[in-house]
Amino acid sequence: MRDHRPQDPNRYAGAVPETVSVIIPALNEAPVIARAVHSARAAGADEVIVADGGSQDATAAAAIDAGARVIEAPRGRGPQLNAGAQASHGEVLLFLHADGLLPPDAVRQIRGALTDPEVVGGNFRINFGPGAHARFLAAFYHVIRQLTVYYGDSAIWCRRDAFRAVGGFPPYPLMEDLKFVHLLQRRGRMAYLDGPVHASPRRWQQAGLARTWASWVVIQTLYFYNVSPHRLARLYRHIR
Repeated sequence: MRDHRPQDPNRYAGAVPETVSVIIPALNEAPVIARAVHSARAAGADEVIVADGGSQDATAAAAIDAGARVIEAPRGRGPQLNAGAQASHGEVLLFLHADGLLPPDAVRQIRGALTDPEVVGGNFRINFGPGAHARFLAAFYHVIRQLTVYYGDSAIWCRRDAFRAVGGFPPYPLMEDLKFVHLLQRRGRMAYLDGPVHASPRRWQQAGLARTWASWVVIQTLYFYNVSPHRLARLYRHIR
């Protein structure tokens, strides 16, 4: 049974976690996975785990060569993240997209935030690169973060026992990251760190800006009206 009661702030007093595990879900990400792993290592991660969902390319080999441990996981971002968390040993879990890059001081920023005993997790500011739309997108993400809306591309992180307390990522085909952070918020405060995490704009470029924005608005609105993520996934396949 999941316990969503607020944490006792004194539970973490004086106990800043020492070890950080970075978990990267991947599926056919051979061209980018090494950069993600290297960025996690450079950021101070104690271990990097790539949870592979059945890649048919050289993702696993590239990840291993870059210094990650690769595990096989059931396909799907939530199941892969949960499998990576289960295989990891860190006191803090940091979830990074395969096409994302952590800032060099990511672990230092996290440890600084966790000196506050009320903080159970958080995420980073995000940078989508150069160009007018990329800058607008980063600013938009910053605004909606104030409304407690943020996603896995901003590198969500949390204390291990908070992860366990909420039951990990829910078995949703999409929106699993948003649901996860809302569950964590019931446990304590979520810190918003300067970062920035560098995220890839490829999803926006591949599908087209207009179509991607339209699908985001529709899916997000329906989700907040409690439409099942499983129904949303079927809709997403048609409108993306």
